[in-house]
Amino acid sequence: MKQLKKTMLYFCMVMVLSSSLTSCMTTKTSVGHFKEKQGDEYTYSKGKQFWVFWGTLPIGRTNVNTPTDGACEVVTRFNITDFLITGLTAGIFSSYTIKIKAKKNAVATAN
Repeated sequence: MKQLKKTMLYFCMVMVLSSSLTSCMTTKTSVGHFKEKQGDEYTYSKGKQFWVFWGTLPIGRTNVNTPTDGACEVVTRFNITDFLITGLTAGIFSSYTIKIKAKKNAVATAN
């Protein structure tokens, strides 16, 4: 019983540590004039890309929609659910979360 508690404590510590470190596995890429564009950011679309054999072969290609003007930010993140998928399958099956952010046009009102 004592060994089980010790193992569970180690497991919880590893999970807390690994989930806090996944935020450093984020890539943000601005496309078009996204940075210069004015307006509030919102999630335009999102999806998951799945891989096999430690990220060497993609399973299909995830198509995420982009705005017609092309101004967006592509955010690729390895979050906690992706970590769990990769960890439970020993890396043979893995995933990444892809999010497309866009900005709402600021509507100017003239009085």
